[in-house]
Formats: sequence, C-alpha cells, structure tokens
Amino acid sequence: MNEDPLALLPEIILAVAAVAGLLLGSYLPRQRQWPVRLLTALACAAALVATVAVWNDPARTVFGDSYAIDVATDAGRVIVLVAVLLTLGVSAGEFRSSPRESELYVLVLLAALGTIVLTGANDLLLLVAAYLLASIPLYAIAGFAKDDLGTEGALKFYLLGALLGITMLAGATVLFGVGGATTYTDLQKSLGAAPAAAVAAGFVGVLAGLLFKMGAVPAHFWIPDVTEGTRPPAAAFLTTVPKVGGVVAAYRLAATAMSGSAVDWPLLVALIAAVTMTLGNLAAFFQRDVRRLLGYSTISQVGYLLMAVVVAGRSPLALPSTLLYLAAYAVTNLGAFAVVCALPRRKLIDEYRGLLRQRPWLAVSLAVCLLGLVGTPPTAVFAGKLTVFTAALDGGYGWLVVVAAVNTVASLFYYLRWIAPAVRSAAVPETAEVDGWAATTAYAAAVGSLASGPLSGLLLAAFRVN
Repeated sequence: MNEDPLALLPEIILAVAAVAGLLLGSYLPRQRQWPVRLLTALACAAALVATVAVWNDPARTVFGDSYAIDVATDAGRVIVLVAVLLTLGVSAGEFRSSPRESELYVLVLLAALGTIVLTGANDLLLLVAAYLLASIPLYAIAGFAKDDLGTEGALKFYLLGALLGITMLAGATVLFGVGGATTYTDLQKSLGAAPAAAVAAGFVGVLAGLLFKMGAVPAHFWIPDVTEGTRPPAAAFLTTVPKVGGVVAAYRLAATAMSGSAVDWPLLVALIAAVTMTLGNLAAFFQRDVRRLLGYSTISQVGYLLMAVVVAGRSPLALPSTLLYLAAYAVTNLGAFAVVCALPRRKLIDEYRGLLRQRPWLAVSLAVCLLGLVGTPPTAVFAGKLTVFTAALDGGYGWLVVVAAVNTVASLFYYLRWIAPAVRSAAVPETAEVDGWAATTAYAAAVGSLASGPLSGLLLAAFRVN
C-alpha cells in the first residue's frame, strides 16, 4: 500500500487538535475555556498552511487508492477550514464563558475533519466512515442548547441521518457485490459489465446519504427545523460545512466510479437538482422567520450546485465551477448568518425594519450577502453560478439551465422581502446589544464575497485539475 501519513497532514492536525481540545477543556475552569477556541483557530491556520504548501503537487492517491489528494480535496480542505474560522467568529460572543464551550469546538473540529475526508474519499468503505464522522458530531451540535426546539430538530436530524446512513451502506454493499471492489478506480472498470438495475439501485442508495449531507430533496426535511431550533451559530455551521463534503463526494463518485456504467445517472441528478432548487425557493417565499428563510435558501443553493455534478466528466468546467461556487457560497451564507447572530433577538423579517438607520454597516453586510446568494454581480456567487450554468450548458443540459435561471429570478423576491424593510422602513426599538464578534465576521464575509468576485478568474485557474 502507498502509505504516506504526511499526505494527510491537514487531517492529522485537526484530529490532534480535537483530542487536545477535549483534554484541555477538562482541566480549564468551566467559565474560562477560551484557550480551546484559540487552539481551534491555530489548528485551522496550520492546516491551511499545510494545504497551500502542497497545492501544486501532482494528483495522487494514498493508502491503497482509498484517499485522493488532488485539487478537489485541497479545495475542500481550504473551504472547510475557512468556514470553521468564520464559525468561530459568529460563535465566540454567544458561547464565550459557556461551561460547554470547549465541547462545542471539539465537535466542530470533528465534523470538519469528517467533511474533509468526504471530499477526498475514493473508496466506498471510506466514504461511509467519513459520512459517520461528519454526521455524529453534527447531531450533538444541533441539540447543543438542550431546549425544546433544539432537541426536536436534533431528533429529526438524527433519525433521518440514521435512516439514510443505513441506505447508503446498503447501496455501497450492492455496488461492491456487483462491482467486486470498493475503490472508485476499480468500480469504474467493472460496473460497465454489471447488471444495470443493480448498479442503479446501489448508486441511488449511496447518493441518498450524500443528499442528506447536502440537504437536497428528498433528504432536506431536517434543514428548516434544525435551522430554526438550534443556536444561530450552530445553524450557520450546519447549513454550510456539510454541503461541501456532500457535493464534492457526489461529484467524485459520479465522475469516477459511475463513469463506466450504463446507468443514466446524470438525468436522475438533474431531476433532483431541478426539484431541489424549485422547492427551496417556493418554500422560502412564505417564511417570516429569518432562520427558516435562510434554511430553505440553503436548500435551493444545493440545487444549483448539483448542476455541476450532472455534467461531471462531460465538461472541463464542471469541477472548477463546483469548487468556485462552494467557496463563494460558504463565505456568503456564513456572512448572512453572521448578521442574524449579531442580532439574536431579531427573529422575524419585520424586526429588521430600519436596520440601516440603527446599524448601517450590518444592514449593508446583510444586503451584500443576501444579494450575493441570489447571484448578483460582482459577488463571488455570481461568478460561481455563471460558471456552473456554463458547465451545464456545455454538457447538454440547456433545459436545466433554464429552470435554474427562472429560479434565480424568483429567489430575488424573497430576499428583497428581507432587505427592503431593513433599508427603507422606520426603525424598531433596539432590544439588545449587538454581538461584536458576529458583526465583525459579517463585515469580513461581505468584503470577502465582494472581493472574490473580480478575482474569480484566478480562483478558477487555481481550481483546475492538477
């Protein structure tokens, strides 16, 4: 086996930091556990440095071809690590001095580790293991507050995750049975001669678990309840980071393992993408709670992301556009949630009236991030969405591009329902102080979303297959 532990240095750093954070939190005073937050930030920074240092190395697989080290894995590492750093910013104010602060950051590290392993998994068994590692900590994060709404959302999250996890394992078993292997490169060679019905059943089973990680239809039911019920910083993390692993893992499975089969999997994924973006946008129209609105918004975003998976292996722009869109979405979505975290008492759209007069920079950040999620130039999501649409068109799915374009225009209206009162209406009385950590994170995310748009050409070049 081609064992090379140093190839997994970013993952090792996160694993060691999680263990060290757990031990450190056990000895620190319960009301002063900020060193674990600092440890988490330093671990993410070190893992980022380790990733950037090998960015231009040739693509390869390690540990018996079970784990791929390529541009998709490296980009997944960077996106997840930056998202964790932004999560630290939105959660620092709310969880500061909490007796369970260290536990939260250990769970975040473990979930981030599982998500990164999902992006690099090149073997069905490793994919299932990564799914579990990326899911179990998230169940605990969802119910971290131990209140009624959070517990209800966490229970729905867990039950659906357990069901689709079993479905995923069953699908992996079927693919192994008909393909005679678990590594994607071996399956690519053997699935072409396997019975198409069995291959289709196995693929659907594995895809079901990945759809759960993304929050795509029909595995999306947990998102609105968890987003509304859990703490806002936890909702920001839950609706952002797991999608990175789910989308990249689905892309790798489709582009490698399924590329040699006779199953028409692109049509299935295209239909899922169309239904996901449409349902997410339609449901968001009727939401007054800002967290539920953002929850359904994240569902619609997955629909756009899946468009690139549809043309995996059929368009040279498919993978770079996926990675660009994921990076842009992560920063922009966390920025929108950062505004919500900065104003924790404002739960309804109407309660944001007059925000521009009271907190002008927060209002500007909110407008930038929400319009960014629509795909308004010059934000990074605009560049990501444009390249994804182009890839889908190149791959022969013009009808899906039309559906996505209509959904994009429709999504503008429910975002404007939130922006308009914030910038035009009379101000409502202040109910609480602004969370300074979350507000600063919102400013940084808004600037990042705007600045990375004009730089999208450089990012696309960096995301080309190495």
